Amino acid sequence: MGRTILEALLAAGIDYPHGCRSGNCGACKSILHNGEVEMSPFSEYALSPEEQNRGLVLACRSVPWSDCLISPVGQDETVAHASRRLACNVLDISEATHDIRIIRLAITAGGPFDFSPGQYAEVIFGGLPPRDFSMANQSGADTVEFHIRLVSGGAVSTHVLDHLEAGDEVDVTGPRGTAYYRPSHTGPIIAAAGGSGLAPIKAIIDAALANGTPRDIHLYFGVRGEQDLYLANYFEARAAEHSHFRFVPVLSEPYGKTQRRTGYLADVLGEDFNDLDGYKAYLAGPPVMVETCVGKLDSLGIRQQNIHADAFYTTAEKIALGEDQGG
Repeated sequence: MGRTILEALLAAGIDYPHGCRSGNCGACKSILHNGEVEMSPFSEYALSPEEQNRGLVLACRSVPWSDCLISPVGQDETVAHASRRLACNVLDISEATHDIRIIRLAITAGGPFDFSPGQYAEVIFGGLPPRDFSMANQSGADTVEFHIRLVSGGAVSTHVLDHLEAGDEVDVTGPRGTAYYRPSHTGPIIAAAGGSGLAPIKAIIDAALANGTPRDIHLYFGVRGEQDLYLANYFEARAAEHSHFRFVPVLSEPYGKTQRRTGYLADVLGEDFNDLDGYKAYLAGPPVMVETCVGKLDSLGIRQQNIHADAFYTTAEKIALGEDQGG
């Protein structure tokens, strides 16, 4: 198949709403006013059969067969941060888990770096291929923080975990992505993160707590076992400071007995909630986790326009889906 509508728009420098670029999040859902397209496979959570029948498409899955006129659906609180290319140096590297590192970079040129919590950037380490990583800190600082997980056979993540050192030069370009924090929403929030998907969710939670609006905020963090859990002390301390904030770690493959919640995130959400109408949801992590949680949240009454999801695809997964870049 040829180039998708989203690829053509981004190549032309048009900042069109998008997220995963792989047909799973629905951020690029659009109205097809004129023209014909062919769509490659996508999740029904991103675009339902009913929506297809109404003429909606996913820009990231749609290859045009004629001239097309489209417009994005449900643009709420659209942000327009200037895209910048930053020159950075590695400030420090800390071990979050056996396979996740927290990397802090000092911005040496190209700043200031303005972004919304939940967005990501393209990062280049040395002469390695670019990769997309989400910012874990708040905008406006002279540093930027990423959480990077080791991917089996991944050249970039292997370099980061085994060879990256303080002082190394790193290029950062961004921001990108539409699964960002919506500060005008004053209702309750539910957030779900899996693995290094905690990075953008941490930025969103910190911003929501700093907002000062008295509303319930729930963070569910799904990992395999205790050894994969990180920043638990940080979020437990935040929960102690904010009575309306609740932190729930969930272990899918616990080793031995545990006092923590166990199972899959989507199932735990179904156990804890009956009706989520009025909630705003933010999700980030592995594609399967994001897709199942989006489906569960939809069944619990969250309106689709109130679900903001960022699925973390590996390069191999993107290639299998016909993508070589993504968010």
